[in-house]
Amino acid sequence: MTAPAPADLLPTARWRAIGTDVAITVTRPEALAPARDVLAAELDAVDRACSRFRPDAEIAGLTAGGTRPLSPLLTDLVAAALRAAGSTDGDVDPTLGGALVELGYDRDLAALPADGPRVRIAPRPAPGWQRVHLDTAARTITLPPGVVLDLGATAKAWLVDRAAVAAATATGAGVLVTCGGDLATAGPVPDGGWAVLVQDGERDGDQPATTVTLDHGGAMATSSTVRRTWNRDGRLLHHILDPRTCLPPAPVWRTVTVAATTCLAANAVSTAAIVRGAAALGWVRSLGLPARFVAVTGDVTTVGPWPADRGPR
Repeated sequence: MTAPAPADLLPTARWRAIGTDVAITVTRPEALAPARDVLAAELDAVDRACSRFRPDAEIAGLTAGGTRPLSPLLTDLVAAALRAAGSTDGDVDPTLGGALVELGYDRDLAALPADGPRVRIAPRPAPGWQRVHLDTAARTITLPPGVVLDLGATAKAWLVDRAAVAAATATGAGVLVTCGGDLATAGPVPDGGWAVLVQDGERDGDQPATTVTLDHGGAMATSSTVRRTWNRDGRLLHHILDPRTCLPPAPVWRTVTVAATTCLAANAVSTAAIVRGAAALGWVRSLGLPARFVAVTGDVTTVGPWPADRGPR
């Protein structure tokens, strides 16, 4: 995950929403309350639009297929997911919602039982993002019947990009927003840059955590196979699926962290890197993006102009 470094003395509000940890950090104390309100409103709006776990969410009405009208917000969220799919040659595919349900991820992770019956799913390709026909001008979507969209990863990334800009505009302060492993900044950069903690999860002592500095702002995303996990008949599963098989990819990376100008772009690459496995190193290197790969062995590899490590927290 990525988060404001604990040693950072800038004003920060932290809480849980949409099933994950969220935080907002600002460069001026008086900006914290209004900035928090902006982020809370964005979180609520996105949750109402595209949560798979809310029967009243707008996205829940799309599984019947056919052509349906969309709100401006859900139009933007689906468009972001399709951009991520196109930029990764389909490795980040929003049509994997049905496969996640079949694997047991059918409710908020905190509500999942500690274990459950074995899931038997024959490898098969996802329905495919190319079968999602979005008309952004008319704000309509056309889907085959039964396709369940999962916008989880891209929606969070899109949200932090939007919330950071909105909070900075509303307050005039520098703002850093995190939501799970997604992070974006906007507005003035504090003296010394934004200090960001990069780690696998909440645990101490069993992971190669580090703190880096974003001297000029920007965004980061961490995709992980050790967070958002659940068990079925003793088998550990996680939420990143290979669209070619609808199953978790072979374990190569514990986490991949990518820095980019937007969190949406960073998240697309970090998620696709988990799916691509060992081939991801060369691919991300060819993109010229800063990235940090943590192998299942704990070995760390960085590519591109990765920010200088300030050491463990």
